[in-house]
Amino acid sequence: MQPLSTEASTGAHRRLRIDPKLCEAHALCIDLDPEIFDLGDDVATCTPEIGQSHWDSAEAAIAACPRQAISWIVSS
Repeated sequence: MQPLSTEASTGAHRRLRIDPKLCEAHALCIDLDPEIFDLGDDVATCTPEIGQSHWDSAEAAIAACPRQAISWIVSS
């Protein structure tokens, strides 16, 4: 996992993304934060727009995903 830039970690707009082609529905992300992750049709889904209070659990889910299917989309 690539660390986020200082700009991204301090104020850029973040959206979560799950790549459905990579996701194998291991559901570790759901265990880490069931408020933002869910299981759809054999792939995990997420709420793209999340509050800063969920950023740490989203980072944990990104790190825990065995297929690296979860990522941030960062824009300023």
